[in-house]
Amino acid sequence: FSCREQPIFSTRAHVFQIDPATKRNWIPASKHALTVSYFYDATRNVYRIISVGGTKAIINSTITPNMTFTKTSQKFGQWADSRANTVYGLGFASEQHLSQFAEKFQEVKEAARLAREKSQDKTELTNPALNITSHQVLPSPIISSNGPGEDKLFRSQSADVEITTEKERLKKMLSEGSVSEVQWEAEFFSLQDNNNKLVAALHEANANVDQWKKQLAAYQEETESLRQRVAELESQGAHDSSSENNKEELNQTLEELELLIKAKDEEIQMLKSQKCSRWEAEGEREETLQKLQELEARNAELERRLHLAEQTLAETLAEREKIQNEVTKVAEIMDVKIFELSEIRQGLAKLVES
Repeated sequence: FSCREQPIFSTRAHVFQIDPATKRNWIPASKHALTVSYFYDATRNVYRIISVGGTKAIINSTITPNMTFTKTSQKFGQWADSRANTVYGLGFASEQHLSQFAEKFQEVKEAARLAREKSQDKTELTNPALNITSHQVLPSPIISSNGPGEDKLFRSQSADVEITTEKERLKKMLSEGSVSEVQWEAEFFSLQDNNNKLVAALHEANANVDQWKKQLAAYQEETESLRQRVAELESQGAHDSSSENNKEELNQTLEELELLIKAKDEEIQMLKSQKCSRWEAEGEREETLQKLQELEARNAELERRLHLAEQTLAETLAEREKIQNEVTKVAEIMDVKIFELSEIRQGLAKLVES
């Protein structure tokens, strides 16, 4: 971006873009959070959202009045850029950061609308080729401008239809975004940032502890030498005023060093406690991840058992149907046998009567 643009708002967020192949999944632009800024170009009178990762511009989106920023969750928002033919998504560290970015988006969108209307009015009033008064009606297509230095857009009814179709396509892209996946990815990247901060804080605490230990050892050596000096002066038994003054000064210096050593000991203990609390936080995070893995494994086991139970039930129903068919066949054979037996009995009865 050029030096004529000035930043008006900046924040940190994880940047995503919609997958151009599937139009459903999100692709992270980087592994870490990036700085996302609103810029105003006073020369062209336009507003842009810009985010740079390394030497590459991840986001370069010019804000237009027809853009909409949508909050899809408490920490995630997205907007469509028809010029770039993509959808951008931002995952924030907190709901407050998301609200601030959304409010600024609305302000900049309104400013872009006012700038466009002002540019349109200025173009219509200063262009001598139009040669019309304020009371005349234009039968030609609508003329609008995106600002100084840009080409004018002549829109007809067919252009309006194309814009409507483009809006519908972008709405479909927004509705088909995999929000839950982005939330998990944003939470994962947030955990990674927190973990990196904890590691850096632990390294800094360890370095401070080592530095305090070295200073403590130096103070202890100095204290020991002063104690030896005091012992030597006491053994000499000098009673003159100068010796007494030196002794008092040495004792005062010794007391000051002992107080300083005590303060450093308390600071070292505080650093150790902070280090322990950070390790406990890290342990809790690992324990949470382990519980999550255990729940996933248990869910997989339950699904496997459910599949086996469904398979066993299907086999049991098939076996039951087979047995019912056999029972039906046996019943039919028994009916035939009973009928034949009845006829035989009737024949015997007639023979007996005759």
